Amino acid sequence: MRTIFALASGAGRAAVAVMRVSGPGAGAVLEALVGRLPTPRMASLRRLRHGGVVLDQALVLWFPGPASYTGEDSAELHLHGGPAVVAAVADALVALGMHPAEPGEFTRRAFLNGKLDLTAAEGIADLIAAETEAQRRQALRQAEGGLAARHAEWAARLTRLLARQEAFIEFEEEDLPSDLDAQVTADALALREEMAALLAEAPRGERLREGVAVAILGAPNAGKSSLLNALAEREAAIVSARAGTTRDVVEVRLELGGVPVTLADTAGLRETADEIEAEGVRRALARAEAADLRLLAFASDAAPDSATLALQGPDAILVATKADLGGTTMMGALAVSAHTGAGLPALRAALEAAVRDRAGLSEAAGLTRPRHRAALGETVEWLDRLPIAPMPELRAEALRGALRGLSRLTGRVDVEQVLDLVFGEFCIGK
Repeated sequence: MRTIFALASGAGRAAVAVMRVSGPGAGAVLEALVGRLPTPRMASLRRLRHGGVVLDQALVLWFPGPASYTGEDSAELHLHGGPAVVAAVADALVALGMHPAEPGEFTRRAFLNGKLDLTAAEGIADLIAAETEAQRRQALRQAEGGLAARHAEWAARLTRLLARQEAFIEFEEEDLPSDLDAQVTADALALREEMAALLAEAPRGERLREGVAVAILGAPNAGKSSLLNALAEREAAIVSARAGTTRDVVEVRLELGGVPVTLADTAGLRETADEIEAEGVRRALARAEAADLRLLAFASDAAPDSATLALQGPDAILVATKADLGGTTMMGALAVSAHTGAGLPALRAALEAAVRDRAGLSEAAGLTRPRHRAALGETVEWLDRLPIAPMPELRAEALRGALRGLSRLTGRVDVEQVLDLVFGEFCIGK
C-alpha cells in the first residue's frame, strides 16, 4: 500500500494550509521531516527540514492507525499558507517517496478499512459540496450514519426472518409453530411497507441534494427574462421589447427557503419558421418536461396564449407579468410587475413554499442519490416475491435477494463498480 499526501485545505494564499499524509510510511516520513514523532493526537510546533534546509515552522499532528480518519498511520502538517511553502513541502514529500492522492482517496481508504460505510462516505462528499443550510443538515445526518443505522436495523430484521424461514425448511417435521412460514411472510411484507415509504420520499431527498429545477415558460415578450432578473435580483438575462430575444436557456442558481434552485429562462413558445428560434422553442419544451416546477408567464395586458396554458398542472404556477400596465388577471394567477416590484414578494413566497414541498427537509435520514433508490428498490422487488413464491425454498431465496439488495446501500457487497463513481466526486485531500 503506497503512502499518499494531499493539501486538505483550499488552494491559494492563506494563513494556514493543511497537508495530510496517510499510509504505512507516514511515521517514517514525519520523522524525516521533524525528527522525533510527536505525542499521538497532540499538536506539536516543529521545524520541517529536508536536505538540510528549513522548509517551515508548523504544527504537526501524528495519528497512529487504526485510530485515524483512514484507519492507517496518518499525519497532518499545519503549514503557513503561502504557495511557496506548500510547494516546498509537497516537493519534499515526493522526494521522500510519497505519492499525491487521487480525488477521494483518503475517504476511500477509510471505507475500505471499515471506518465508515458507503452512505457515510457519500454524506461527507455532500457535506463538502453543500451550498445551503438544509443541504448541510441533510449531508451531516448521512455522514454521521443516519441512513446506515436505518439500514442496519432493517438488515437485522431481514436476517432474523431468513433464519426463521430456513428453520421452517430444515426442521419442518420438528415441533415448530404451524404458522411460522406464514408469519415470516407477513413480517417481511410489513418491513417492505417501511422500505417502500422511504423509497417514495427518495425524489425529495435527491432534489435537496441536487437542487430544484424551475423553468419560466410563456409566449414571446411575456416578461420571462424580466421575471428571471427580478427573482435573481441581478441582470442575468438580456431584456428587450423585441419579441424573441431569448433563443437559448439562461440559467441562474439561487437559494429559496434553504433549498438550492436552478431557475431557467426559456425561449418564447410560438410557431416559427426561423430555424434558430424553432430550436429555442424545442429546448424550452424539453426544459418544461424536465423541470420540477414551471412558472407560466403571460402579460397582464394580453390574453394568455394556448401554448402556455397547455402546460398547466400541479407543478405549475401561473404568473401574470407586467401588472403595472393594467389589464385583467386570470383567476389563480399571481400578478407581478418586474418594473415596480409589485407582487414579487407574494410570488417569491409561493415559489419558496412549492420548492420546500418538493425537497426533503425532514429531520430523518433519507435517500439522497439514485444509487440509494436503486438498491432499496431492488430490495422491495425481492420482498414482493414472497407472497407469490410457491415453495418455502423460493421464499428463502427472496429474503436472501432482499438482503443482497439492501447490502448494496452501504457497500457491504458488490461495491467495486460503484467505488470509483462515489469517491471520484471528492476534492483532492479528502
